[in-house]
Amino acid sequence: MSTANLLTEYRTRVRAELKEQFKLRNEMAAPRLVKIVINMGVGEATQNPKELDAAVEQLARIAGQRPGIRRSKRSISNFKIRKGQAIGCMVTLRGARMYEFLDRLVRFALPRIRDFRGVPVTSFDGRGNYTFGINEQIIFPEIDYDKVDKIRGMDVTIVTSAGADEPARALLIALGMPFARKS
Repeated sequence: MSTANLLTEYRTRVRAELKEQFKLRNEMAAPRLVKIVINMGVGEATQNPKELDAAVEQLARIAGQRPGIRRSKRSISNFKIRKGQAIGCMVTLRGARMYEFLDRLVRFALPRIRDFRGVPVTSFDGRGNYTFGINEQIIFPEIDYDKVDKIRGMDVTIVTSAGADEPARALLIALGMPFARKS
């Protein structure tokens, strides 16, 4: 699959396969991707605000759009966080940009993880949404390894229109998501 054609691939092949697999009357009832949310928590930003700037810049390179700053909802003295303090950044991808990111994630970034055996199959939430964590932002080719000051992780949430885990899993498998084999 080419990068520009993952959306076309879904519309031509994947949607028809899902219709057959789940015996749906209409192709439009087949599960589809709604959005992908990438969240990067930057706890060190409480002591050094420049850490957040670096995280925002890296997440913008990875996602292809400017992330929003996330602020704390309440004060937590044990973590030295005050209400309203910037503690992370996130970006929501939809449409063609979402499919382009998913294709880059599956084809280029995930295979660059050392000892990669697939993403966990158990990370569905029961409503057809899938969340997994990435430990290092440097697996993305857009990140220049020499300019990275600190290794940061991120959470990726894939929201589907499927109401249950099984149709969502079938959709992600058809789109090329490398799930780990159950042992």
